Amino acid sequence: MEANTPSTGRLPAAFLTPGSSSFMDFLSDHQPEMLPGKRQLPPVQGVLEAPHGTTIVAVGFPGGVVLAGDRRATMGNVIAQRDIEKVFPADEYSAVGIAGTAGLAVEMVKLFQLELEHFEKVEGTQLSLEGKANRLSTMIRSNLAMAMQGLAVVPLFAGYDTDREKGRIFSYDVTGGRSEEQGYAATGSGSVFARSAMKKLFRDDLSETEATTLVVQALYDAADDDSATGGPDVARRIYPIVTVITEDGYRRLSEDEASGIARSVLERRLEQPDGPRASLL
Repeated sequence: MEANTPSTGRLPAAFLTPGSSSFMDFLSDHQPEMLPGKRQLPPVQGVLEAPHGTTIVAVGFPGGVVLAGDRRATMGNVIAQRDIEKVFPADEYSAVGIAGTAGLAVEMVKLFQLELEHFEKVEGTQLSLEGKANRLSTMIRSNLAMAMQGLAVVPLFAGYDTDREKGRIFSYDVTGGRSEEQGYAATGSGSVFARSAMKKLFRDDLSETEATTLVVQALYDAADDDSATGGPDVARRIYPIVTVITEDGYRRLSEDEASGIARSVLERRLEQPDGPRASLL
């Protein structure tokens, strides 16, 4: 009796055959149509409207890294969703923030989480942070055909490198090109404004509290100039997602913590609408 006979209730033979430690390779061999980049899109005339996630920011500090994102998704000139989640844990020591086509981006993150979990189960050890960044680069590159049709995914990846004992940040382009960023980084439609804010406020000796406040300041500035980026919404109690990754692992700030930082920033903006100024030399 064959192992892949449905009536037996046993796993198909493909699941019992030794192979690559990459879950993506497994899907490519046995069910390639499940990979986002392998799907065939119907012919489309004009621009394809789909919800897009926007601004993601990251800041390093001694002992770790902070990754944060606003909550707005847009579809053309319309707000498609006000409370979308764009920052996700990849594993215990890393996280990924998504910008670009929201549906594909979330699916890519889930596949990335499976990829890292599958590797750990097969090999009995975690990938290095560099290895995780490379795997994500490969996944983005496999989505290039869809990106050429307007369905691009451009994430920001950050994590704590247990070998180097520090936080690291990686940015990507639509072709899967990977760059390690020093100090801070941003991606998405409001990234130019967020990066400008971080450029003025960043220091090498930031505390964790200062780093989490800095990313909220940067997202506020991005929302101030970019209509696709959502600022803190006090009326609806919608605040940025802020995560911290240190030697203790991934931690997402609670709603009370995130709202406390956001409200503090808002209160100070009543006195300084353009935000805090960089220290003068």
